[in-house]
Amino acid sequence: MSDSAGLVAVAAAVIVGLFALWIIVSIPVWIAAKVLTLGKARFTKAMLVTAVGPIVYAIVFFVTAALLTFTFGERSLLIALSFIIAFVAWIGVFKKGFDTGWLRALGIAVLATIVFAIVGVVITLILHAFVPSAPPITPFPLQGA
Repeated sequence: MSDSAGLVAVAAAVIVGLFALWIIVSIPVWIAAKVLTLGKARFTKAMLVTAVGPIVYAIVFFVTAALLTFTFGERSLLIALSFIIAFVAWIGVFKKGFDTGWLRALGIAVLATIVFAIVGVVITLILHAFVPSAPPITPFPLQGA
């Protein structure tokens, strides 16, 4: 296989993996939201919130981390604070998206995080079976798996 064909295969595998992960993670998010919002949640809303949440998380994390380290210097505690602020922003996306309170939004976000980690590892292992050079979908080191 040529280098360009290999790169296309890896890119396609990552895109398919991320798309599958998005759909799969949206299902338990939808179920949790349906239970916690007393049946008001729709699957399309769960998919939208599941897509927007990590984007908001990433933006808030990087902006907060940059501002805090620029203002106070490079410290691990500031990065940890950035993670917490970004997680609160992500919960805010669930709160707004499902028109619920902070505690219910936290429950949905925690469930989404757990399911993302588990499903991401499974999808990464499946992708590596077909495309060994594909990068992991989750931040967990699975190269030895």
